[in-house]
Amino acid sequence: MNKPAPKTFHVKSFGCQMNVYDGARMAELLEAEGLSAVTGAEEADLVVLNTCHIREKAAEKVYSDIGRLRRDDGSSPMIAVAGCVAQAEGAEIPRRAPSVDIVVGPQAYHRLPDLVREAQKGGHGARAVDTNMPAESKFDALPARRRQGPTAFLTVQEGCDKFCTYCVVPYTRGGEVSRPWQAVVDEAKALVDAGAREITLLGQNVNAWEGEDEAGRVQGLGGLIRALDRLPGLDRIRYTTSHPNDMRDDLVNAHKDVASLMPFLHLPVQAGSDRILKAMNRSHTVESYLRQIDRVRAARPDIAISGDFIVGFPGETEEDFAATLALVARVEHAQAFSFKYSPRPGTPAATMGDQVAAEVMDDRLQRLQALLNKQQHDFNQAKLGIRTQVLIERDGKKSGQRIGKSPWLQSVIVEDGPAIGSLVDVDIIAAGPNSLTGAIAS
Repeated sequence: MNKPAPKTFHVKSFGCQMNVYDGARMAELLEAEGLSAVTGAEEADLVVLNTCHIREKAAEKVYSDIGRLRRDDGSSPMIAVAGCVAQAEGAEIPRRAPSVDIVVGPQAYHRLPDLVREAQKGGHGARAVDTNMPAESKFDALPARRRQGPTAFLTVQEGCDKFCTYCVVPYTRGGEVSRPWQAVVDEAKALVDAGAREITLLGQNVNAWEGEDEAGRVQGLGGLIRALDRLPGLDRIRYTTSHPNDMRDDLVNAHKDVASLMPFLHLPVQAGSDRILKAMNRSHTVESYLRQIDRVRAARPDIAISGDFIVGFPGETEEDFAATLALVARVEHAQAFSFKYSPRPGTPAATMGDQVAAEVMDDRLQRLQALLNKQQHDFNQAKLGIRTQVLIERDGKKSGQRIGKSPWLQSVIVEDGPAIGSLVDVDIIAAGPNSLTGAIAS
Protein backbone atom coordinates (compact mmCIF):
# COMPACT_ATOMS: atom_id res chain seq x y z
CA MET A 1 0.00 0.00 0.00
CA ASN A 2 1.36 3.40 -1.01
CA LYS A 3 2.01 6.07 1.60
CA PRO A 4 0.23 9.41 1.10
CA ALA A 5 2.32 11.90 -0.85
CA PRO A 6 3.65 14.62 1.45
CA LYS A 7 2.22 18.09 0.93
CA THR A 8 4.25 20.00 3.52
CA PHE A 9 7.88 19.80 4.63
CA HIS A 10 10.33 21.12 7.19
CA VAL A 11 14.13 21.14 6.79
CA LYS A 12 16.25 21.29 9.95
CA SER A 13 19.96 21.92 9.27
CA PHE A 14 22.77 21.39 11.74
CA GLY A 15 26.40 22.48 11.72
CA CYS A 16 28.32 24.45 9.14
CA GLN A 17 27.27 27.19 6.74
CA MET A 18 27.52 24.75 3.85
CA ASN A 19 24.78 22.72 5.51
CA VAL A 20 22.67 25.88 5.69
CA TYR A 21 23.20 26.31 1.94
CA ASP A 22 22.38 22.63 1.27
CA GLY A 23 19.26 22.90 3.42
CA ALA A 24 18.05 25.92 1.45
CA ARG A 25 18.64 24.10 -1.82
CA MET A 26 16.72 21.03 -0.63
CA ALA A 27 13.84 23.33 0.34
CA GLU A 28 13.89 24.84 -3.15
CA LEU A 29 13.84 21.34 -4.67
CA LEU A 30 10.78 20.39 -2.64
CA GLU A 31 9.01 23.68 -3.35
CA ALA A 32 9.60 23.11 -7.07
CA GLU A 33 7.72 19.80 -6.62
CA GLY A 34 4.73 21.68 -5.19
CA LEU A 35 5.33 21.05 -1.48
CA SER A 36 4.89 23.89 1.01
CA ALA A 37 7.41 24.76 3.72
CA VAL A 38 6.17 24.91 7.32
CA THR A 39 7.97 26.37 10.32
CA GLY A 40 7.88 23.33 12.63
CA ALA A 41 8.43 19.61 12.34
CA GLU A 42 5.16 18.90 14.13
CA GLU A 43 3.20 20.41 11.21
CA ALA A 44 5.16 18.71 8.41
CA ASP A 45 4.31 15.65 6.33
CA LEU A 46 8.03 15.34 5.50
CA VAL A 47 10.89 16.25 7.85
CA VAL A 48 14.44 16.50 6.51
CA LEU A 49 17.22 16.30 9.13
CA ASN A 50 20.25 17.78 7.39
CA THR A 51 23.02 16.46 9.60
CA CYS A 52 26.59 17.38 10.50
CA HIS A 53 29.32 14.89 11.50
CA ILE A 54 31.80 17.37 12.98
CA ARG A 55 30.63 17.38 16.58
CA GLU A 56 31.10 14.59 19.12
CA LYS A 57 28.56 11.76 19.06
CA ALA A 58 26.88 13.31 16.02
CA ALA A 59 25.23 10.05 14.94
CA GLU A 60 23.75 9.40 18.40
CA LYS A 61 22.26 12.89 18.46
CA VAL A 62 20.61 12.23 15.10
CA TYR A 63 18.91 9.12 16.47
CA SER A 64 17.66 11.19 19.40
CA ASP A 65 16.24 13.78 16.98
CA ILE A 66 14.52 11.01 15.03
CA GLY A 67 12.90 9.70 18.20
CA ARG A 68 11.55 13.15 19.05
CA LEU A 69 9.64 13.24 15.76
CA ARG A 70 7.22 10.57 16.98
CA ARG A 71 3.84 12.19 17.62
CA ASP A 72 1.36 11.75 20.44
CA ASP A 73 -0.76 9.29 18.43
CA GLY A 74 2.29 7.10 17.76
CA SER A 75 2.68 8.19 14.14
CA SER A 76 5.66 9.89 12.52
CA PRO A 77 6.05 12.12 9.48
CA MET A 78 8.00 10.87 6.49
CA ILE A 79 11.60 11.26 7.68
CA ALA A 80 14.65 11.93 5.50
CA VAL A 81 18.14 11.96 7.01
CA ALA A 82 20.52 13.96 4.83
CA GLY A 83 24.04 15.36 5.14
CA CYS A 84 27.28 13.98 6.49
CA VAL A 85 25.88 11.59 9.09
CA ALA A 86 23.71 10.10 6.35
CA GLN A 87 26.83 9.62 4.22
CA ALA A 88 28.79 8.03 7.07
CA GLU A 89 26.01 5.77 8.41
CA GLY A 90 24.15 4.91 5.19
CA ALA A 91 21.71 2.00 5.39
CA GLU A 92 22.56 1.54 9.10
CA ILE A 93 20.25 4.48 9.87
CA PRO A 94 16.94 2.83 8.87
CA ARG A 95 18.12 -0.41 10.48
CA ARG A 96 18.55 1.38 13.80
CA ALA A 97 15.63 3.76 13.30
CA PRO A 98 12.85 2.02 11.32
CA SER A 99 10.81 5.24 11.17
CA VAL A 100 13.37 6.73 8.73
CA ASP A 101 12.16 6.54 5.13
CA ILE A 102 15.01 8.22 3.23
CA VAL A 103 18.79 8.46 3.64
CA VAL A 104 20.62 10.79 1.26
CA GLY A 105 24.24 11.93 1.30
CA PRO A 106 25.47 15.48 0.63
CA GLN A 107 26.48 14.68 -2.96
CA ALA A 108 23.13 13.13 -3.85
CA TYR A 109 20.51 15.45 -2.34
CA HIS A 110 19.47 16.66 -5.80
CA ARG A 111 17.66 13.29 -5.97
CA LEU A 112 15.55 14.04 -2.90
CA PRO A 113 12.23 14.40 -4.80
CA ASP A 114 12.84 11.05 -6.54
CA LEU A 115 13.67 9.43 -3.21
CA VAL A 116 10.46 10.81 -1.69
CA ARG A 117 8.48 9.21 -4.51
CA GLU A 118 10.43 5.97 -4.14
CA ALA A 119 9.71 5.78 -0.41
CA GLN A 120 6.07 6.74 -0.93
CA LYS A 121 5.37 4.13 -3.62
CA GLY A 122 7.14 1.41 -1.69
CA GLY A 123 4.54 1.54 1.04
CA HIS A 124 5.07 0.54 4.68
CA GLY A 125 8.66 -0.41 5.50
CA ALA A 126 10.13 0.91 2.25
CA ARG A 127 13.50 2.63 2.40
CA ALA A 128 15.15 4.90 -0.17
CA VAL A 129 18.91 5.24 0.30
CA ASP A 130 21.39 7.15 -1.89
CA THR A 131 24.88 7.87 -0.57
CA ASN A 132 26.61 7.82 -3.95
CA MET A 133 29.17 10.45 -4.92
CA PRO A 134 28.38 10.77 -8.63
CA ALA A 135 30.86 12.29 -11.05
CA GLU A 136 28.23 14.60 -12.55
CA SER A 137 27.50 17.81 -10.70
CA LYS A 138 24.45 17.77 -8.46
CA PHE A 139 24.25 21.55 -8.95
CA ASP A 140 23.12 21.06 -12.58
CA ALA A 141 19.98 19.34 -11.28
CA LEU A 142 19.02 22.02 -8.77
CA PRO A 143 16.25 24.56 -9.48
CA ALA A 144 16.70 28.30 -9.97
CA ARG A 145 17.34 30.33 -6.85
CA ARG A 146 14.29 31.83 -5.18
CA ARG A 147 13.78 35.04 -3.25
CA GLN A 148 16.56 35.79 -0.77
CA GLY A 149 17.11 37.96 2.24
CA PRO A 150 19.89 40.56 2.08
CA THR A 151 22.58 37.88 2.63
CA ALA A 152 23.05 34.54 0.89
CA PHE A 153 25.42 31.58 0.84
CA LEU A 154 26.84 30.24 -2.40
CA THR A 155 28.77 26.96 -2.48
CA VAL A 156 31.66 27.18 -4.97
CA GLN A 157 33.83 24.25 -3.81
CA GLU A 158 33.22 20.98 -2.02
CA GLY A 159 35.32 18.26 -0.46
CA CYS A 160 38.88 18.20 0.81
CA ASP A 161 42.14 16.48 -0.15
CA LYS A 162 44.06 17.43 2.99
CA PHE A 163 43.15 14.39 5.15
CA CYS A 164 43.74 15.97 8.54
CA THR A 165 43.93 13.03 10.94
CA TYR A 166 40.95 14.20 13.07
CA CYS A 167 38.57 15.06 10.22
CA VAL A 168 35.79 13.12 8.48
CA VAL A 169 35.20 15.58 5.61
CA PRO A 170 37.20 13.68 2.94
CA TYR A 171 35.13 10.59 3.73
CA THR A 172 31.70 12.27 3.86
CA ARG A 173 32.09 15.01 1.23
CA GLY A 174 34.74 13.43 -1.02
CA GLY A 175 37.77 14.99 -2.68
CA GLU A 176 38.12 18.64 -3.67
CA VAL A 177 35.86 19.71 -6.52
CA SER A 178 35.48 23.27 -7.84
CA ARG A 179 32.24 24.36 -9.45
CA PRO A 180 32.69 25.85 -12.95
CA TRP A 181 33.27 29.59 -13.27
CA GLN A 182 30.11 30.32 -15.25
CA ALA A 183 27.89 28.24 -12.96
CA VAL A 184 29.07 30.25 -9.96
CA VAL A 185 28.68 33.60 -11.73
CA ASP A 186 25.20 32.68 -12.95
CA GLU A 187 24.06 31.60 -9.48
CA ALA A 188 25.49 34.78 -7.97
CA LYS A 189 23.52 36.85 -10.51
CA ALA A 190 20.37 34.92 -9.63
CA LEU A 191 20.92 35.54 -5.91
CA VAL A 192 21.37 39.28 -6.47
CA ASP A 193 18.28 39.38 -8.69
CA ALA A 194 16.42 37.60 -5.85
CA GLY A 195 17.40 40.29 -3.32
CA ALA A 196 20.85 39.41 -1.95
CA ARG A 197 23.25 42.31 -1.36
CA GLU A 198 25.93 40.18 0.30
CA ILE A 199 27.14 36.74 -0.80
CA THR A 200 29.38 34.42 1.20
CA LEU A 201 31.29 31.95 -0.99
CA LEU A 202 31.46 28.54 0.69
CA GLY A 203 33.73 25.54 0.51
CA GLN A 204 35.31 23.00 2.81
CA ASN A 205 38.53 24.45 1.42
CA VAL A 206 37.16 27.44 -0.44
CA ASN A 207 40.47 29.11 -1.27
CA ALA A 208 41.47 26.02 -3.25
CA TRP A 209 38.77 26.93 -5.80
CA GLU A 210 40.06 27.05 -9.37
CA GLY A 211 38.37 27.37 -12.75
CA GLU A 212 38.58 28.78 -16.27
CA ASP A 213 36.94 32.14 -16.97
CA GLU A 214 35.09 33.13 -20.15
CA ALA A 215 38.41 33.65 -21.96
CA GLY A 216 39.76 30.25 -20.95
CA ARG A 217 42.21 31.69 -18.42
CA VAL A 218 42.77 29.70 -15.22
CA GLN A 219 41.60 31.71 -12.23
CA GLY A 220 41.80 31.20 -8.49
CA LEU A 221 39.36 32.46 -5.89
CA GLY A 222 40.80 35.98 -6.14
CA GLY A 223 39.93 36.15 -9.83
CA LEU A 224 36.42 34.85 -9.16
CA ILE A 225 35.92 37.50 -6.48
CA ARG A 226 37.01 40.22 -8.92
CA ALA A 227 34.41 38.99 -11.43
CA LEU A 228 31.64 38.92 -8.82
CA ASP A 229 32.63 42.43 -7.73
CA ARG A 230 31.47 43.64 -11.14
CA LEU A 231 27.90 42.38 -10.62
CA PRO A 232 25.51 45.36 -10.24
CA GLY A 233 23.75 45.24 -6.88
CA LEU A 234 26.28 43.00 -5.11
CA ASP A 235 27.69 45.21 -2.37
CA ARG A 236 29.55 42.70 -0.20
CA ILE A 237 31.53 39.50 -0.73
CA ARG A 238 32.84 37.11 1.91
CA TYR A 239 34.31 33.59 1.80
CA THR A 240 34.88 30.70 4.21
CA THR A 241 36.54 28.29 5.15
CA SER A 242 40.15 28.52 4.00
CA HIS A 243 43.32 26.47 4.42
CA PRO A 244 46.61 28.27 5.19
CA ASN A 245 48.42 26.48 2.35
CA ASP A 246 46.04 27.86 -0.28
CA MET A 247 46.28 31.62 0.38
CA ARG A 248 47.53 32.51 -3.10
CA ASP A 249 48.79 35.90 -4.20
CA ASP A 250 45.65 36.69 -6.24
CA LEU A 251 43.45 36.19 -3.19
CA VAL A 252 45.69 38.20 -0.87
CA ASN A 253 45.80 41.02 -3.43
CA ALA A 254 42.01 40.94 -3.76
CA HIS A 255 41.82 41.98 -0.10
CA LYS A 256 43.78 45.08 -1.07
CA ASP A 257 42.08 45.88 -4.38
CA VAL A 258 38.40 44.82 -4.15
CA ALA A 259 36.29 47.19 -2.06
CA SER A 260 33.34 44.78 -1.87
CA LEU A 261 35.50 42.02 -0.35
CA MET A 262 34.92 42.45 3.35
CA PRO A 263 37.90 42.77 5.73
CA PHE A 264 37.40 39.40 7.41
CA LEU A 265 39.39 36.17 7.10
CA HIS A 266 38.58 32.86 8.75
CA LEU A 267 41.86 30.93 8.53
CA PRO A 268 41.95 27.92 10.87
CA VAL A 269 45.30 27.01 12.41
CA GLN A 270 44.04 24.39 14.95
CA ALA A 271 47.17 24.42 17.16
CA GLY A 272 50.28 26.45 17.90
CA SER A 273 52.72 23.56 18.18
CA ASP A 274 54.52 22.26 15.10
CA ARG A 275 54.68 18.81 16.67
CA ILE A 276 50.89 18.69 17.07
CA LEU A 277 50.30 20.22 13.63
CA LYS A 278 52.39 17.42 12.12
CA ALA A 279 50.40 14.80 14.06
CA MET A 280 47.23 16.45 12.73
CA ASN A 281 48.63 16.29 9.17
CA ARG A 282 47.88 19.98 8.81
CA SER A 283 50.71 20.47 6.24
CA HIS A 284 51.56 23.94 7.53
CA THR A 285 53.79 25.13 10.36
CA VAL A 286 53.37 27.89 12.89
CA GLU A 287 55.88 29.97 10.95
CA SER A 288 54.15 29.49 7.59
CA TYR A 289 50.76 30.28 9.17
CA LEU A 290 52.00 33.50 10.74
CA ARG A 291 53.59 34.45 7.43
CA GLN A 292 50.17 34.17 5.75
CA ILE A 293 48.58 36.32 8.46
CA ASP A 294 51.27 38.96 7.96
CA ARG A 295 50.76 38.93 4.16
CA VAL A 296 47.02 39.49 4.48
CA ARG A 297 47.44 42.22 7.08
CA ALA A 298 49.95 43.99 4.86
CA ALA A 299 47.34 43.96 2.07
CA ARG A 300 44.42 44.96 4.33
CA PRO A 301 45.61 46.39 7.68
CA ASP A 302 42.14 46.53 9.26
CA ILE A 303 41.28 42.90 8.50
CA ALA A 304 39.60 40.85 11.23
CA ILE A 305 41.18 37.43 11.75
CA SER A 306 39.13 34.43 12.83
CA GLY A 307 40.36 30.90 13.51
CA ASP A 308 39.62 27.38 14.71
CA PHE A 309 41.40 25.63 17.58
CA ILE A 310 41.39 22.08 18.90
CA VAL A 311 42.72 21.49 22.42
CA GLY A 312 43.67 18.11 23.82
CA PHE A 313 44.65 16.45 20.53
CA PRO A 314 46.29 13.07 21.29
CA GLY A 315 49.77 13.62 22.67
CA GLU A 316 49.32 17.34 23.39
CA THR A 317 51.52 18.37 26.33
CA GLU A 318 51.30 21.47 28.47
CA GLU A 319 54.24 22.83 26.48
CA ASP A 320 52.32 22.26 23.22
CA PHE A 321 49.28 24.03 24.66
CA ALA A 322 51.43 26.95 25.83
CA ALA A 323 52.59 27.29 22.22
CA THR A 324 48.94 27.59 21.14
CA LEU A 325 48.36 30.37 23.68
CA ALA A 326 51.49 32.13 22.37
CA LEU A 327 50.22 31.95 18.79
CA VAL A 328 46.83 33.35 19.83
CA ALA A 329 48.55 36.23 21.62
CA ARG A 330 50.63 36.94 18.50
CA VAL A 331 47.71 36.90 16.04
CA GLU A 332 45.07 38.77 18.11
CA HIS A 333 41.80 37.31 16.87
CA ALA A 334 38.59 39.21 16.28
CA GLN A 335 36.68 35.98 16.89
CA ALA A 336 37.39 32.26 16.93
CA PHE A 337 35.92 28.80 17.42
CA SER A 338 37.57 26.46 19.90
CA PHE A 339 36.76 22.85 20.81
CA LYS A 340 37.99 19.93 22.83
CA TYR A 341 39.31 17.11 20.67
CA SER A 342 36.82 14.27 20.23
CA PRO A 343 37.54 11.14 18.19
CA ARG A 344 35.69 10.56 14.92
CA PRO A 345 35.23 6.89 13.97
CA GLY A 346 37.35 5.95 10.98
CA THR A 347 39.87 8.79 11.36
CA PRO A 348 43.53 8.06 12.17
CA ALA A 349 43.51 10.22 15.31
CA ALA A 350 40.76 8.09 16.86
CA THR A 351 43.20 5.18 17.32
CA MET A 352 46.24 7.22 18.36
CA GLY A 353 47.74 6.56 21.76
CA ASP A 354 48.30 9.13 24.49
CA GLN A 355 44.73 10.44 24.49
CA VAL A 356 44.45 13.51 26.75
CA ALA A 357 42.35 13.22 29.91
CA ALA A 358 38.94 14.95 29.84
CA GLU A 359 39.69 17.14 32.87
CA VAL A 360 42.92 18.34 31.25
CA MET A 361 41.06 19.24 28.05
CA ASP A 362 38.41 21.10 30.06
CA ASP A 363 41.06 23.18 31.82
CA ARG A 364 42.92 24.01 28.62
CA LEU A 365 39.75 24.95 26.77
CA GLN A 366 38.71 27.34 29.54
CA ARG A 367 42.13 29.02 29.49
CA LEU A 368 42.14 29.30 25.70
CA GLN A 369 38.60 30.67 25.54
CA ALA A 370 39.34 33.24 28.23
CA LEU A 371 42.12 34.64 26.03
CA LEU A 372 40.06 34.46 22.82
CA ASN A 373 37.06 36.13 24.49
CA LYS A 374 39.26 38.95 25.74
CA GLN A 375 40.66 39.47 22.25
CA GLN A 376 37.17 39.55 20.74
CA HIS A 377 36.04 42.09 23.35
CA ASP A 378 39.16 44.21 22.73
CA PHE A 379 38.54 44.11 18.98
CA ASN A 380 34.95 45.26 19.50
CA GLN A 381 36.03 48.01 21.90
CA ALA A 382 38.46 49.31 19.27
CA LYS A 383 35.46 50.13 17.02
CA LEU A 384 33.94 52.56 19.52
CA GLY A 385 33.46 55.99 17.99
CA ILE A 386 33.97 54.97 14.38
CA ARG A 387 31.48 55.39 11.55
CA THR A 388 31.00 52.33 9.36
CA GLN A 389 28.47 50.74 7.04
CA VAL A 390 26.06 48.14 8.37
CA LEU A 391 23.92 45.82 6.26
CA ILE A 392 20.59 45.47 8.07
CA GLU A 393 19.61 41.79 8.11
CA ARG A 394 16.75 41.21 10.58
CA ASP A 395 14.58 42.53 13.37
CA GLY A 396 15.99 42.72 16.89
CA LYS A 397 14.38 41.37 20.04
CA LYS A 398 12.86 44.72 21.02
CA SER A 399 10.34 46.75 19.08
CA GLY A 400 12.02 49.07 16.59
CA GLN A 401 15.39 47.33 16.81
CA ARG A 402 17.26 46.14 13.74
CA ILE A 403 20.38 43.95 13.62
CA GLY A 404 22.97 43.96 10.89
CA LYS A 405 26.60 43.14 10.26
CA SER A 406 29.62 45.40 10.19
CA PRO A 407 32.32 44.86 7.55
CA TRP A 408 34.19 42.83 10.23
CA LEU A 409 31.22 40.47 10.73
CA GLN A 410 30.20 41.91 14.09
CA SER A 411 26.51 42.05 14.93
CA VAL A 412 25.40 45.69 15.23
CA ILE A 413 22.15 46.63 16.99
CA VAL A 414 20.46 49.89 15.97
CA GLU A 415 17.30 51.52 17.30
CA ASP A 416 14.60 52.88 14.99
CA GLY A 417 16.42 51.00 12.28
CA PRO A 418 15.88 51.32 8.56
CA ALA A 419 14.36 48.62 6.40
CA ILE A 420 15.84 45.15 6.28
CA GLY A 421 18.23 45.03 3.33
CA SER A 422 19.42 48.62 3.78
CA LEU A 423 23.14 49.40 3.78
CA VAL A 424 23.48 52.36 6.13
CA ASP A 425 26.13 54.51 7.78
CA VAL A 426 26.23 53.88 11.52
CA ASP A 427 28.17 55.48 14.38
CA ILE A 428 29.31 52.84 16.90
CA ILE A 429 28.29 54.07 20.37
CA ALA A 430 28.74 50.94 22.52
CA ALA A 431 30.71 47.71 22.35
CA GLY A 432 30.10 44.51 24.28
CA PRO A 433 31.82 41.13 24.18
CA ASN A 434 29.57 39.77 21.42
CA SER A 435 28.01 42.75 19.62
CA LEU A 436 28.10 46.46 18.94
CA THR A 437 25.44 49.15 19.33
CA GLY A 438 25.13 51.83 16.69
CA ALA A 439 23.23 54.99 15.88
CA ILE A 440 22.17 55.83 12.35
CA ALA A 441 24.53 58.57 11.14
CA SER A 442 22.91 61.93 10.62
